[in-house]
Amino acid sequence: MLRKFISQNTFFCALIILLGFTASCKKANNTPDGQGLPQGTSGTRAELTKDSIYLYAQQTYYWNVGMPSYSAFNPRQYSSNNAVLAALKALPSTGGKDKYSFIDDGTVAGELGGVGGDFGFSVFFAGTNDLRVKYVYTGSPAGVQGLRRGYQITKINGSTDINTTDERINFIVNAIFGANPTVTMTVLKPDGTSQDVTINKASYNINPILFTKTYTIGAKKVGYIVFNSFTTNSIDLLDAAFAKFSTDGVTELVVDLRYNGGGSVGTSEAFTNLIAPAAQNGKVMYTTYWTQTMQDNQATILQNQKFYAKGNDGVTRMYSYFDYSYKPTVAAGNQEVFAKRGSLNGLNRVYFIVTNGTASASELLINNLKPVIDVKLIGKKTYGKPVGFFAIHIDKNDLYIPQFETKNQLNQGGYFDGIAVDKDIFDDVTKDFGDPTEKLLAQALYYSANGIFSSVLKDNIISSTSTLPKNVVEDLSGKMDHEFKGMVETRKLRFK
Repeated sequence: MLRKFISQNTFFCALIILLGFTASCKKANNTPDGQGLPQGTSGTRAELTKDSIYLYAQQTYYWNVGMPSYSAFNPRQYSSNNAVLAALKALPSTGGKDKYSFIDDGTVAGELGGVGGDFGFSVFFAGTNDLRVKYVYTGSPAGVQGLRRGYQITKINGSTDINTTDERINFIVNAIFGANPTVTMTVLKPDGTSQDVTINKASYNINPILFTKTYTIGAKKVGYIVFNSFTTNSIDLLDAAFAKFSTDGVTELVVDLRYNGGGSVGTSEAFTNLIAPAAQNGKVMYTTYWTQTMQDNQATILQNQKFYAKGNDGVTRMYSYFDYSYKPTVAAGNQEVFAKRGSLNGLNRVYFIVTNGTASASELLINNLKPVIDVKLIGKKTYGKPVGFFAIHIDKNDLYIPQFETKNQLNQGGYFDGIAVDKDIFDDVTKDFGDPTEKLLAQALYYSANGIFSSVLKDNIISSTSTLPKNVVEDLSGKMDHEFKGMVETRKLRFK
């Protein structure tokens, strides 16, 4: 979960200055174990940065209980900021669960706000020598060039040597997800025609709704929506899509989250309220459990994370993250209740299409709804990220380390190994979104018509024409999945 404190009434100061390091270090002797950096300790910019990574973790990290003291950990011994973070993730206190923490240059914050700066598409293999476009953002550089999901890529940057060996995967990943500003490709369309494209990286507005449609299944209307990221700019778009579903008389819904790695918690809550029955209004949706140090008002280092906001008296002034309450209560803003959104009521069932790339805010949406509506999961077990974070600004970078866990109204959570599916079947990147013969969507439509899932041959391979067995697909997923995974606090918590 990526939870950032951003709202219409709140914005971050541009105060990412070295004074933040000095303040962080000087306040370190107020840490819970009293074994922080001695007051007044000096160091180079790089050394103070490494200190700050450790010190913020000591007070806000979800697994901070049992962390070694500053002197025992000695962050300055590591060669880089990422090496410090890797050492934190490897601490025994994490139990090996931290696959989430990372350091970012501000890219995540931009994407969370709905602004992309890449080519605007992603890829995956449908066979050993068969590379496909798996999604495209409309309005992105790739979208402007007319790329569509399912197109086969036959040439990249002049090379037709496309296969699943490590060498060629590295070539493909570098070409599409690397630093190069341009990629050239030849694509083969479903109609058999080829197209040469040159795509340049550019800034574009992300519309995470990749497809919507209403299907008639017998006497029922089944809505289908492909939602690719929980951006903060997408709530109005979701409202419009669900208004159309309501007009169509939809009584079952397919929510396609197969590549959705998460994003805004506020957007996830809005999505939940668009689906949940009105009868749940006022009942607990989920509870956020922050690090105990934060709940106990002991995370004093958060005084260095500044922003302007309107206080309880309506006056705008400078606050810090330390001024928020982290108690797991409604009063503190950490226990959300259902509040029906939109006019689509009376949904009987929701099918979620998921993969190992489905994470964080996506899993929050699923977990929130499980106690209140019939939920079916189709695809592959989800990523497993019941914890979340907000960005900690250190010099020119953002540090993301888990600080909380969420649990639904039945106090269910803890899905670190992912959420299991009801129908285990691989994605089929040879078919475009909305094609009723695409294997995952077809399962949802079949269940809607028959009340059971279809028994499909070759469920353990990626498509009907694939030669890729299950273990190869899973290995490729790890190497080629470059989608962000996180749940960021976009709601405004309440001041103490």
